[in-house]
Amino acid sequence: MRIAEFQKLIHDRYYATDSARGAGKTFLWFAEEFGELAHALGKLERGEPDPANLREEFADCLAWMCTLANIAGVDLEEAIREKYLEGGGPKGTK
Repeated sequence: MRIAEFQKLIHDRYYATDSARGAGKTFLWFAEEFGELAHALGKLERGEPDPANLREEFADCLAWMCTLANIAGVDLEEAIREKYLEGGGPKGTK
């Protein structure tokens, strides 16, 4: 599945509800999902991994990222292409 396909799937399923909620409140949901991912990563770091939960939290974070992009009118696949693939990608290190 391409990123654009996943973003469209999220749009088709959730856009009406998510756009009515608005970007600010939707971002709070996104932040909550990041907290759940942080918890799952903490378990991994402590040597108590839960691979199924870790996959679920990564998937949830990506879904909420798509939701926010949909509300903002951003095509994530295009944004990634522009930033990371065209012109040699970003300069420097993270």
